Amino acid sequence: MQIDKLRGKGLDQLFNAVLSLKDLEECYRFFDDLCTVNEIQSLAQRLEVARMLREGKTYHKIETETGASTATISRVKRCLNYGNDTYSMVLARVHKEEASEEK
Repeated sequence: MQIDKLRGKGLDQLFNAVLSLKDLEECYRFFDDLCTVNEIQSLAQRLEVARMLREGKTYHKIETETGASTATISRVKRCLNYGNDTYSMVLARVHKEEASEEK
C-alpha cells in the first residue's frame, strides 16, 4: 500500500475527521473548506471513472463523458485491477444506498 508511507498523526486526523461527518451537507461544507474546487472535482471524476470502468465502458466513452485523461483512466483501472478493492467496495455501497432510497 502506497498510503502506508504516509501513515501518521496528520493523516489519521484527516481520516478521522472525514469519518466524523454526519451527512452529505457536512461533507459538502468540510470539503469546501478543505479542498479547492478542482481537487474535489478530480476526486469525484476518479470515482466516476471507476464506476464506468466497472460497467465495461471504453476509454473513449469515459474520456468523452468525464473529461478524464487516458492517464487518469489508466491509473484508476490499475487500482481496480491491483489495488485494495476499495473503489468496488464503495461503489457497491453507494449503489445499494441509492437503490434503497428509490424504493
